[in-house]
Amino acid sequence: MTTPLALSTRWNANRHTDGRAMVEEILALGFTRIEVGYDLRPELMEGLLAMVRERAVEVVSVHNFCPVPPGAPRPHPELYTPGAPDRREREAAVKHIANTLRFAAGVGARVVVCHSGNVDMPNYTYDLLRLAAEGRQYTEPYERLKYKLLLARDKRAPAQIAALSASLDALAPVLAETRVALALENLPTWEALPTELEAEQLLRRHAPSGVRFWCDLGHTQIRENLGFINATRWLQRLSPWLAGFHVHDVAPPGDDHLMPPHGKTDFTRFAEYAAKDIPLVLEPRPNTPPEDLLAAVPLLHAAWNFPPP
Repeated sequence: MTTPLALSTRWNANRHTDGRAMVEEILALGFTRIEVGYDLRPELMEGLLAMVRERAVEVVSVHNFCPVPPGAPRPHPELYTPGAPDRREREAAVKHIANTLRFAAGVGARVVVCHSGNVDMPNYTYDLLRLAAEGRQYTEPYERLKYKLLLARDKRAPAQIAALSASLDALAPVLAETRVALALENLPTWEALPTELEAEQLLRRHAPSGVRFWCDLGHTQIRENLGFINATRWLQRLSPWLAGFHVHDVAPPGDDHLMPPHGKTDFTRFAEYAAKDIPLVLEPRPNTPPEDLLAAVPLLHAAWNFPPP
């Protein structure tokens, strides 16, 4: 199989204790590019680095935090967030993002994918998803809850966006040192930082230091399903700073990290951007059957006008 698509090690890291075996399983499916996921545990490091040194695999991106920070209770992309209201958490986030950037430089990746955090407020998005799944989207209770969410977020978000911006300032020297881009990922909930508009404002300020936008197509689809955004309009606006795609399907309204055709996403809408020189990373659920991965590849090639794999 010949494909420009990469596969996240999030798919299989949990069932390996040796990094070489983890990579070999991915190579056996025909993928030659990977994203190193945020669950790279210490015991996986040596084997992974050996495969990179041998040029057996190309690392196109790394998902923060990677490797798992020492003492962390579990692998997670939001162990610490650069937009957190707590100063000490932001300082920890900056420290470990810097470590991830240096790790990424060491394995030849050009971009680190980063979650920025969440507004300090109740999470209403999951209630909206529940109502939508019950067929009650755009009913009066749905619209009332959505309005409550927007009001609460508008009050609290500006201070955290300012904090996120300060964290990005603190990371500028490491971005210059490593020459690795730091890409802020869009997340499915409206409580997450940043929204598309906030991302645009941050990128106008911080792009010169190496900050970019990472578009998770599944998260984009969920945000559109809930009526928060028009996906293609915002992708067009943010495309000057686009650093890569996470690729997975969504069964409406919010069942994501599926492989096509198990969802309803129209991937042809994104063909113009998939043609750019950016990482295109399949991000299935851990332990997704290999046959689902293999079935997804020709479908995506067809949607994006790539040669048959």
